[in-house]
Amino acid sequence: MLTLAASALLGYLLGSIPFGLVLTRLAGYGDIRKIGSGNIGATNVLRTGNKPLALATLLLDSGKGAIATLLALWMAGHDAALFAAAGSLLGHSFPVWLGFKGGKGVATTLGVLLAVAWPVGVAACLTWLVVAALFRISSLSALVAVGLSPVTAWSLAGPDVAVLCLLIAVLVFVRHEANIRRLLKGEEPRIGAKKKAA
Repeated sequence: MLTLAASALLGYLLGSIPFGLVLTRLAGYGDIRKIGSGNIGATNVLRTGNKPLALATLLLDSGKGAIATLLALWMAGHDAALFAAAGSLLGHSFPVWLGFKGGKGVATTLGVLLAVAWPVGVAACLTWLVVAALFRISSLSALVAVGLSPVTAWSLAGPDVAVLCLLIAVLVFVRHEANIRRLLKGEEPRIGAKKKAA
């Protein structure tokens, strides 16, 4: 139990690094929480108009989840990796450094899934890309990709990974509550659209 708790803590600490906030400040855009949706993730960083910065945020947010998971896997095995994966999602969504107000966890989820069961991660990434290409709505792409991941995981990786994916999906859907309301109203902005400061 101590090993699993330590793995979850490791994941939380790595996951809580707010790369979107750090990068936008370093690039001179100020506080990303005062731009667009106020989110610290890659989609909101894209609203600055700086595509390389958004890509860097996407890669780093994905990478921190993957690194946390792989470190735990290497040090303590599969179960520890699952706990580290969950911890990294909680860290990204509720970082202690930002008053527990973080991102929505999509990029970190993709990194976690690639690390814990790469076929599931690849399937989620492909699903996101297909839905994004068809509808140009990031939140819809994320919800479909993450929502299908428990089924994909059950088929490709087994019940333990499927349970992790189900827990992640619940968290991601809760974090996207406002997006879901806008989707139902047809008001969700499309990928690359700029929004006025919140």
